[in-house]
Amino acid sequence: MTTELRRLRNYINGEFRDAADGRTIDVVNPATGEVYATSPLSGQADVDAAMEAAAAAFPAWRDTTPAERQKVLLKIADAFEERAEDLIAAESENTGKPIELTRTEEVPPMVDQVRFFAGAARMLEGKSAGEYMEGLTSIIRREPVGVCAQVAPWNYPMMMAVWKFAPALAAGNTVVLKPSDTTPASTVLIAEIIGSIVPKGVFNVICGDRETGRAMVEHPTPAMASITGSVRAGMQVAESAAKDVKRVHLELGGKAPVVVFEDTDIAKAVEDISVAGFFNAGQDCTAATRVLVHESIHDEFVAALAKAASETRTGQPDDADVLYGPLNNANQLGQVSGFIDRLPAHAKVEAGGHRVGDKGYFYAPTVVSGLKQDDEIVQNEVFGPVITVQSFRDEEQALEYANGVEYALASSVWTKDHARAMRMSKALDFGCVWINTHIPLVAEMPHGGFKKSGYGKDLSAYGFEDYTRVKHVMTSLG
Repeated sequence: MTTELRRLRNYINGEFRDAADGRTIDVVNPATGEVYATSPLSGQADVDAAMEAAAAAFPAWRDTTPAERQKVLLKIADAFEERAEDLIAAESENTGKPIELTRTEEVPPMVDQVRFFAGAARMLEGKSAGEYMEGLTSIIRREPVGVCAQVAPWNYPMMMAVWKFAPALAAGNTVVLKPSDTTPASTVLIAEIIGSIVPKGVFNVICGDRETGRAMVEHPTPAMASITGSVRAGMQVAESAAKDVKRVHLELGGKAPVVVFEDTDIAKAVEDISVAGFFNAGQDCTAATRVLVHESIHDEFVAALAKAASETRTGQPDDADVLYGPLNNANQLGQVSGFIDRLPAHAKVEAGGHRVGDKGYFYAPTVVSGLKQDDEIVQNEVFGPVITVQSFRDEEQALEYANGVEYALASSVWTKDHARAMRMSKALDFGCVWINTHIPLVAEMPHGGFKKSGYGKDLSAYGFEDYTRVKHVMTSLG
């Protein structure tokens, strides 16, 4: 007896469609390793259709008032709340995430973020109008950029979709959004929800693989390309967009240093850092994965962190006692396992370091100590439930190690010394510095990095402004 696979479809110009040439991709539930759906493998014809729809809808959407766009976004937020259980089910099947944690840790923030951008639509700022030259008045106009091509990742499919479309729509742009090929289900459901609220063509979703994303970025219609993904993908997007000088918004990888000084409350720090490192199976660009501990407390800290890891559980989505679910796909399981398999002889696996079970893509909470700054696992993003630990002798060396990677998204400092915390927050070369905490995000504050972590901001008024352009208008008073 066979179970019929769910059939996901593109959403273009207000209607659901298969790929023009009928091609599909199998969609796998990472908690079981089994195919449960198919989604379109969109080609050039599908990209053309989505871009044509978004371009046709842009003039009318651009000309709506901020108050009108606010009302639409508030309706979307309300609809997300009403369909919360459907969204949770789709996201959990997409990703294998624990159902209860998705209910409490993802849906409320994404609803709040839509409502934040609804308010931001009415709060555009700029220089005041005035006579900056005698006899002439200058004013600043903030305008939407146009059609936005957006590519979301597989680690937080629903929430990253919100981070993409909400500021874009609030600013008056139209959207063509592509989810990851491994996690299209919740984004297609979002299209169903939004489709009943926004005019045709304002919001479009096309499913597909890397070639689909490349076709979107290279298409002549979009004025802006936004991607959350790997450094390699970001570099390819920037290169493609440069050919016709598109705007680019990149949120790429991370390798967050967690700098723990000798005056830290070890028990409290270990509790918070282990959650921030293992949450979502470590598949978070801001995860607390690279711990730097003062040498005087190193051994005690490592022992406590290893114990915390051994007490942390991963498992099936319906198990309310697990902290995280599986890695997203078989390739990611292979990547995480590969980092552990290639550890140098001087490294020590203090906890975990192995796959869990033979069903799905689960990996044990892992702690690795004895590492050197130039080790592969210290320098490169693992994107799994793996926390590395290094020791440092003083503040200078802590900064050297912390800043000594190509990523620069997030970081944290753990100390009771306020002056030290301020010095470190100034010197750490990362887009976010947490002090005595790690990983909280709020809609009002920007999220984005430096160096190979990309550029542009998500969330906040800064993220909203990224989806606008500035026009100077000057008129003679004569």
